[in-house]
Amino acid sequence: MKRFILALALLLPSVAFAAGYSGPLDRANYDLRDKESLQRGAQIYMNYCLACHSMQYQRYSRTFNDLGIPQELGEELLQFTSSPGMHKTSAIDADAAAEWFGLTPPDLTMVARVRGADWIYTYLRSFYADDSRPFGANNAIFDNVGMPHVLEELQGTPRRVTEQRMVDGEMTDVYVGIRSDGNGTMSPEEFDQAMLDLTNFLVYTGEPMILERQRMGYFVIGFLIVFLILAILLKKEYWRDIK
Repeated sequence: MKRFILALALLLPSVAFAAGYSGPLDRANYDLRDKESLQRGAQIYMNYCLACHSMQYQRYSRTFNDLGIPQELGEELLQFTSSPGMHKTSAIDADAAAEWFGLTPPDLTMVARVRGADWIYTYLRSFYADDSRPFGANNAIFDNVGMPHVLEELQGTPRRVTEQRMVDGEMTDVYVGIRSDGNGTMSPEEFDQAMLDLTNFLVYTGEPMILERQRMGYFVIGFLIVFLILAILLKKEYWRDIK
């Protein structure tokens, strides 16, 4: 019963998000073997996300080693507090953040395992300007989000775009996507790639050993196949004497 309740508790956040958004998600074609993409994603996270969102289950040194970043360079460009052996913790005060944003920004170490890469990739590219919100931004797949659009300087000011289409015999405004005003430091293609890099990094952070686990899985399956063949041959040998 306790296991069922725990599984349900882990599932509920995903269900809540799904209930608020029923449209398709963009495909995140990430590659955990692309070290350069992971390094770019780490740089974006450290510069734009870590101020509010901790990664308290991963150490700086682990990231440097896994992504092939020299420790001196990592400390200079990616680590702004503590020492390489420390966990990645945000500097924001939890009580103050809860007052400003309505809740304390969640730890994102495992977010990719809870939400999925496609959801994260789509979410990062779905912010749009909304003057009715406290921080002037909303999100197309997470309505009334409390998070400001911290990546606006990269993307530019995004606008929600609708088109008049015939729906059930009536002309209706239909949401067709997000478009930037073009005042950011990146082009739309560059921003999409940057968000894919960030998604890639978050997927890696959720399970740093995933590539090693998958590699070992092939050896385990190979061993089981060999063992199965030997077991079958042994069974035949035993039954030959019995018959």
